[in-house]
Amino acid sequence: MTNFIDEKYDVVVIGAGHAGCEAGLASARLGLKTAILTISMDSVADMPCNPNIGGTGKGHLVREIDALGGEMAINIDKTFIQSRMLNTSKGPAVHSLRVQADKKMYHTEMKKVLENEKNIDLIQAEVKEILTENNEITGILTTSNEIFPAKAVIICTGTYLKSMILIGENCYESGPNNWKCSTYLSDSLRNLGIPLRRFKTGTPARVHRDSIDYSKMDIQKGDDNIIPFSFMNEGKDIGNHKEDCFLTYTTLETKKIIEQNLHRSPMYAGIVKGVGPRYCPSIEDKIVRFNEKDEHQVFIEPEGLDTSEMYIQGVSSTLPLEVQKQMYKSILGLENVKIMRPAYGIEYDCIDPTILRATLEHKDIKNLFFAGQINGSSGYEEAASQGIIAGINSAMNILGKEPFVLTRSDAYIGVLIDDLITKGTDEPYRMMTSRTEYRLSLRQDNADLRLTEMSYNIGLATKERYEKCLNKKTLIENEINRLKSSILTPKENTNKALENLGSMKLKTAVSLYDLIKRPELDYEMIKDLDTTREPLDREIKMQVQTMIKYEGYIEKQSQQIEAFKKLENKKLENIDYNSLSGLRIEAVQKLAKFRPETVGQASRISGVSPADINVLLIHLETQRRKNG
Repeated sequence: MTNFIDEKYDVVVIGAGHAGCEAGLASARLGLKTAILTISMDSVADMPCNPNIGGTGKGHLVREIDALGGEMAINIDKTFIQSRMLNTSKGPAVHSLRVQADKKMYHTEMKKVLENEKNIDLIQAEVKEILTENNEITGILTTSNEIFPAKAVIICTGTYLKSMILIGENCYESGPNNWKCSTYLSDSLRNLGIPLRRFKTGTPARVHRDSIDYSKMDIQKGDDNIIPFSFMNEGKDIGNHKEDCFLTYTTLETKKIIEQNLHRSPMYAGIVKGVGPRYCPSIEDKIVRFNEKDEHQVFIEPEGLDTSEMYIQGVSSTLPLEVQKQMYKSILGLENVKIMRPAYGIEYDCIDPTILRATLEHKDIKNLFFAGQINGSSGYEEAASQGIIAGINSAMNILGKEPFVLTRSDAYIGVLIDDLITKGTDEPYRMMTSRTEYRLSLRQDNADLRLTEMSYNIGLATKERYEKCLNKKTLIENEINRLKSSILTPKENTNKALENLGSMKLKTAVSLYDLIKRPELDYEMIKDLDTTREPLDREIKMQVQTMIKYEGYIEKQSQQIEAFKKLENKKLENIDYNSLSGLRIEAVQKLAKFRPETVGQASRISGVSPADINVLLIHLETQRRKNG
C-alpha cells in the first residue's frame, strides 16, 4: 500500500553526493521547496575515493561553481588540510588549485549547510520508482512505499545504481564503502525507456600512518601562501596547511606480483564488463598499458586530522586482498604497511548523456534531470558542476523562466556538459584543460568576472557576492587605466633601473602598461618605477598582469568566441532532417538521433560535416526570410 507524504515539494533530488548537494542547494536558494533523498545520511558529500578537491582542469570547475553561488569551494576552504597551486611554471590558463580535504569534516560541514537551508528537507530513503504522467514528472516512490509528489526530479545517484564491489573473486552488490546500493531505480529508468550501461571506477587501499617509512619518500609540502578556493574568501586568512603529503614509487617487485596475479583481477578475468576511467587507471591497467615502465609514482595522502588512515594515490586495484597485501608491501616505504581498508573496484549503472538537453533535462520527459556520474562523468568536481546546473534549470522550468545554459565559451562547465551531451562518452569522462578551446579566456582566476553577474541575474548569486565581484572588476579597470596613463620618460635614473632589471633602456616616453608587456618584466618588478601605485590585493594584481601580458591573445580569442556564439545562437527546432536535401545520410541519422538544440551543437556531433552545417544554415536563413 502506497502513502502520499504530507509535504509538497517542488524538486526532489535523488542522492546527496557532490552533484546532489549542489543541485538541492541551487533549487532551494532559488526559492523552491526541495527534498534531498539519500540512502545513508553518512554518505552526504562523501569522498569515497581521493581525499582532495581540485587539480588540473578540475580546479577551474570548482571556481566556476563558486562564482555561480555554489557551496563546494566554500566548504573546502573550511575543511582543507593542505593547499597547492599546480602548474605555476606554466601560463595562467592552466594554473589549477588542488587541496587536500579532511574527509570527515567536509562531509560534516556540508551536511550542516543542507540541514540549515530553510527550503531543504534532507531525508534518508531509497527511491524505487520515478513517477510520470504523459511524459512529465509527477513525483517519486520510495522502497517504504511513500510517494513524494514533485514538479521536478534530479537524479544524482553517483556510483550507487545496481553497484557491485570488486575485490578479486569476491564480488558482491554494494555501494561505496560497503554502504547499501540502489537496487530498484535502474529498473524504473529502463521502464521509462532510458537505456543503461555499466561503467567502473576504483579506489586504493587506506593504510595506517604509523606503518609507513617516510624516510624513503619525498615530502610534498603545501604552499606557504594559501589561496582560497572561494572568491568570497579572497583577501581573508583561511588558515595554513596542517598536513604533508609524500611521493614514492612502485618497484620491479610490484610489477612482478601484479603480472603473476593479473588473471585474478575481475577486470582481466572477464567477470565484469564495466568500462574504467582512462585517466585514472588501476595499477593493473598501468602495468598492462605501460609495460615498459618499471616504476610508477605513488602519492601518500592523509584522509583527515582525526584519523590514522592514509590514502595510496595511484594504486587503485581490484586484486584479491592477499595479493594486495604483497603488492602494497613492495612499494618503497610501505614494506611494513598495515592495510586498514582494502582497495576495490566498483561497477555501476549509468546513462548515455546524449539523451539530455544542455540544461541536463531529459529530451522527452519533462522536468526529469540527471547530474553527476550517472551521466558518465568521473570526479567530485565534474559531478558538482552538473548538479548546480541541473538544480538551477529545475527551478527555471518550474518558475517559467528561460533556461540557464553555459556554452563552451562561457565556462569549463559549459565544455563539460557540451562534451557529454553532443559527443557522449564511452568511459568515465574527466575534465582537463586540453578539452577547452578558449582556456586563456576561461581561467580559474576570472570565473567570478565571467559568471557571477549571470548567476545574480537569475537570483542565485547573493547581492554580497555580486557587489564583491563588481568592486573587483572596478579595481582592475581603474588600475589598467592608471597604468596606461602613467608615462615614463627616458631619464637617467629610469634607464638605470631598467638596466638593473635586465631590460632595454627607454629612447622615447612609454606607459607603465606597455612596460609590463615586455617579456622580461612584470607588474611587481616595476613597482619602484611606479610612483603613484596604491596597495592592491594579490588577485587584483594577478588579473591586471594577465590582461596586460596576454592582451593580444585574449583579443584574438574574443574574436573566435564571437564567431562561435553566432552558431550557438542559431536554434534548431522542429526540423525534419529527412526533408532537407543536401544532407548526407549519416548526418540525417546523427541529427535525428541527437536532436541538437543549436547549429553549434550540431557542428560538434561526430559524423556531421561542415558541408552539412552549411545546409542547416541555408535552411534557417530560408525560413527566416519566409517568416520575416
